Amino acid sequence: MCLVGLPWIGAATVWWVGDTHPRSRNALAVAFSSATALVSVALLPRATSSPILKFSVGGAFGDFTFVPDELALWMSTIASTIGTLAVIFSLDYMRGESGLARYYALLLVFMAAMVGLVLSGSLLLLLVFWEIVGLCSCLLIAFHPDQPLAVSGAIRALIQTQIGGIGLLAGVLVARTSLGSDQASALVLNGSALSAPALTIVAYGFLVAACAKSAQVPFHTWLPGAMEAPTPVSALIHAATMVNAGVYLLLRFSPVLSAAAGWSQMVILVGLASSLLGGVMALVSADLKRVLAYSTISQLGLLFYAVGINAPFAAQFHMLSHAIFKGLLFLCAGAVIHATGTRELDRLGGLARRMPIVTATFVVGALALAGVPFLNGFWSKELILDQPGPEWARLTMLIASALTALYAARVTWLVFFRTDATARAHDAPVAMRVALIPLAVATALSWMVGWSEIAEVLTSPATLVGLSATLAGGAVWYWRDRLAVVTGRLAWLRAAALADFGFPRLEQLLTTFAIGAAARLQATQTGRLSWNLAAMFTGLSLTLAVLAYGGLR
Repeated sequence: MCLVGLPWIGAATVWWVGDTHPRSRNALAVAFSSATALVSVALLPRATSSPILKFSVGGAFGDFTFVPDELALWMSTIASTIGTLAVIFSLDYMRGESGLARYYALLLVFMAAMVGLVLSGSLLLLLVFWEIVGLCSCLLIAFHPDQPLAVSGAIRALIQTQIGGIGLLAGVLVARTSLGSDQASALVLNGSALSAPALTIVAYGFLVAACAKSAQVPFHTWLPGAMEAPTPVSALIHAATMVNAGVYLLLRFSPVLSAAAGWSQMVILVGLASSLLGGVMALVSADLKRVLAYSTISQLGLLFYAVGINAPFAAQFHMLSHAIFKGLLFLCAGAVIHATGTRELDRLGGLARRMPIVTATFVVGALALAGVPFLNGFWSKELILDQPGPEWARLTMLIASALTALYAARVTWLVFFRTDATARAHDAPVAMRVALIPLAVATALSWMVGWSEIAEVLTSPATLVGLSATLAGGAVWYWRDRLAVVTGRLAWLRAAALADFGFPRLEQLLTTFAIGAAARLQATQTGRLSWNLAAMFTGLSLTLAVLAYGGLR
């Protein structure tokens, strides 16, 4: 009960204290987030697949349960630990801002919603927390409502993730109607009882939800726009909470979803496309935070690939590694922005001498991202690439791995080591260091939690192939001047990547069509309440009839 309730109580307390007592507000935010993280870690050895909390709601809602199994506690520990460090980092980063009681309360609600989502044993309760996570992300992205880009980014994130919410809702309703239970365990254990049409709706509905939440192709365009949020929020969204929710959904239910025709192959294709496109867009982006955002799309594509080839432990292992090193990279980016007032790569450079702590921690995170031995990203990425899978898919992931090393080297060089610096800077203040240093240490040591799998990585010939891809990516950056002729011939690819491969244009066309269709449908609105109610009742009745249709049982 403490794990579920602590962040909610903390959010309410911080909101009640308000901005009139800033020290108490800040101390309470740190205390409640830290307590949540400590409780989550303490529960790891006590994981169980039996519900520890059960609320009988009755009626169509059944029982709301919380189940702290290994996957749930793994995810809640990631969310609460990275969330705590984001709160601590915010003490310096957000200093002097107005509305900080709202900010810290939303961070705690965000953390609470993610913890509730992963612990939910009820599909309907999972859906509720799923939507709260999306709402919190929208409110935090638009924390500065006077900034048009922040507001538009929040709206785009809300709309695209709501499309995924529709897919999740459809899957949950069909599963409950077909199985007669709203418990997640019923779907996992009795999923074979689903008819082929019902399984297809559940499997692909969940996949759409996961793609939207985890910013995978074609729902990836909301994530770069979310960079208008305060940088600690970016770290929380990209490393610990929202984007991991989609991967969690697939990991939780993949034993039954993989039985749907073509589902595993589709997950693999989504992962490959996201890894490649995200890597190319990260390579050409001129914005520090957007480089990391595109990198997140690419790394989550690797996790989708792991789910598609049925490598759940490898996926969980890399999810932990990614949460740590990407949280570290985002917070380092926040320290750079805080010190220089810019995130444009053209205006950054030569910061290594003026920001040694930030430089050292960023380099650790970038090396882990690139998959350099012997940091956590190396072990978890190689464990995925060592798993059996289609050869063409593994080759594609190796190309994505080389791209990762290439853009990691590029952004590190441009920000910290080139000499044509134009921005003034100072090193990270105390609270920022308190967040950065533990993440850097964890990046170096967290791979030890997967110690039993390390021998597989060390003895597999595929590891040498993966290392070769990483070295190739680094070599391309090192010899970039000599390869200028080759890169010149790829100008078309750069132009396509800068245009996000046409996805925003496609979204605009769909939006125009929807607005036009809505205008034409206005003729059906008579303005008479009785007719509107009759239409709503008819639509609801038809929907329930389809869900209850015997063919889906």
